[in-house]
Amino acid sequence: MSEDPPTFDWLTLDGDEELLWSSRPHRSSLVPALVVGIPLSFVLIGIPLVVGAYLTYTNTHYVVTDQGLYKKTGILSRDVQKIGFDKVQNTSYSQSAVGSYFGYGNVDVSTAGSGGVEMRFRSVPDPAGVQQRINRQIKTADPSRDEKTDVLDEVLEELRAIRAALEDDR
Repeated sequence: MSEDPPTFDWLTLDGDEELLWSSRPHRSSLVPALVVGIPLSFVLIGIPLVVGAYLTYTNTHYVVTDQGLYKKTGILSRDVQKIGFDKVQNTSYSQSAVGSYFGYGNVDVSTAGSGGVEMRFRSVPDPAGVQQRINRQIKTADPSRDEKTDVLDEVLEELRAIRAALEDDR
């Protein structure tokens, strides 16, 4: 990062942990709430929609460090979630039509042992770039990850050969 890193009172980094990227939801992600909320504000229903969307936007932060991922949410309370790169199993990103037009989308992170998405960075700018940054950091944090995959592939191939030999003996 070329700028001075932002300071977050909610973020407690380990002594050797380095902040690599931080963001909040893309400003344009407020557009759908405004499109719906402003016309409805004439009947007072839209005001809470617009205020809620704005408060969610201002109180949500995402951080990538050299050791893990952090997500802070909460309007009245604070919820901070951390996932270490050693636990990340899969990453993906998605963009809606509006998100593609304005340049934002979601980045999903799945971990080993979870039934699905463990952490979602919602409406972040350049979701493909964020996903690439996370994937690069995963490889940097655990260079033996590719070696482990190779070993597992070899074990799987050997098990298939054993199964084929057993089926031939029948």
